[in-house]
Amino acid sequence: MKQSLQLKVGQSLTMTPQLQQAIRLLQLSTLDLQQEIQSALDSNPLLEISDDDGDIEVNTEPTSAEPKKPEKAGDNEIDTPQPEADTEWAERSDIPEDLPVDSQWDDVFQTSGSSSGSGSAGEDGDYNNDYRHSSSDSLQDHLRWQLNLSRLSDIDQMIAAAIIDAIDEKGRLTVSAEELVESFDNDAIEIEEFNAVLHLIQQFDPPGVGGRDLQECLLIQLKQMPRNTPYVEEACLVVSQYMAQLGNRDYNQIMRRCRLKEDQLRDVLKLIQSLDPTPGNAIGSDDTEYVIPDVFVSKKDGRWLVELNPDIAPKIQINAQYASMARKSSNSSDNDYIRDNLQEARWFIKSLISRNETLMKVATKIVEYQRGFLEYGEEAMKPLVLHDIADAVGMHESTISRVTTQKYMHTPRGIFELKFFFSSHVSTDTGGECSSTAIRALIKKLVAAENPRKPLSDSKITDLLGEQGIQVARRTIAKYRESLVIPPSNERKRLV
Repeated sequence: MKQSLQLKVGQSLTMTPQLQQAIRLLQLSTLDLQQEIQSALDSNPLLEISDDDGDIEVNTEPTSAEPKKPEKAGDNEIDTPQPEADTEWAERSDIPEDLPVDSQWDDVFQTSGSSSGSGSAGEDGDYNNDYRHSSSDSLQDHLRWQLNLSRLSDIDQMIAAAIIDAIDEKGRLTVSAEELVESFDNDAIEIEEFNAVLHLIQQFDPPGVGGRDLQECLLIQLKQMPRNTPYVEEACLVVSQYMAQLGNRDYNQIMRRCRLKEDQLRDVLKLIQSLDPTPGNAIGSDDTEYVIPDVFVSKKDGRWLVELNPDIAPKIQINAQYASMARKSSNSSDNDYIRDNLQEARWFIKSLISRNETLMKVATKIVEYQRGFLEYGEEAMKPLVLHDIADAVGMHESTISRVTTQKYMHTPRGIFELKFFFSSHVSTDTGGECSSTAIRALIKKLVAAENPRKPLSDSKITDLLGEQGIQVARRTIAKYRESLVIPPSNERKRLV
């Protein structure tokens, strides 16, 4: 093969460091962006937090999703007076100079406990359940705390500790008695002793903990109820002997075998439904995650306004003193260091501005497309794909995908991820299109309005949607129903 040189003309996109930084900032979530800004502040001495907006922030004034922009209304700021410091402790009597060696704080000052008229825990020997449950301890810690209050032998303490370790976060015992007994080196431990310790733990709080399955969990809670509770014995009978029929909602067989009338069975079911199938979820640390919206959407004077959340990230600016030092003509290493950091600071701020502007454009177009959802709810959701927004704002679909991932919009109907507003479409008889989100909303509406004695099957829901001009296959209805965590018709049947 003969080697030769050829000259070709072509276009290519070069991923400069500035472009890479802008793309990376664009796909960051709010929390990740805050960490990135803090990292930049720590590493670049020319960046600092600004007390005011300055000239580096993108315009976050409300932008109308209507073709015509309304006049800007003045911001009404309310000055809230700062509360005065609590100086009650300083007004009390001074501590005596000579105190007994074993004196305590309560001997000098009264504790600021509950201000209500109810007695304290020390008066009646009780304790505050709300305070105990507000602890961030795990379920195992909560059970060990109760175990320490029990008087058990060393062997029983060891068995109880093994049982508590085998209880999952839902409160269920995940290991059989035989497996736990075999795990001990002590051959003197028998199944009867293990069951006795397990029975003790099953009396612990929360009620139902330590059950090996759903049936035992419910029975533990029923047996802990007062014996004069209406229909508690009938509920124990149904749960202990007719759990399969209860799961299949075979109410006729339950009424015949338990000799119950329909109104009596209804009360029994209400009692069983009041039980907690996962008692362990009531104890443990609070893992609630709070979402910080990136965009606010509100309706003012008949127009939908879109504005960025000004509190999602700290406002940064370039340090003026260091920037003035970079103008010197000196070629020292210090000046080179300042110039390099000045250039990086400008790139970083420009990337932040570009991110905010892109987010604002995309959010405004989404509101324009999904104005029906904001007005009337999910049933008015329109089909929308990334390509539609990309054409509207003149960007690539990959850019729209990045800017809508882990970004949230606060609307009068709740907080939604920007990707929530995108959905596929289904053709209608009139030649139009219906969003899959709207179909899910219609399914949820039909199921909520159905007769509980005769729930709607997937085929019946298909026919009802067909009457509205929406042609959807039965398997598609089943898929949407499962995504909404709606059980099939045979499991939705109940007494009323």
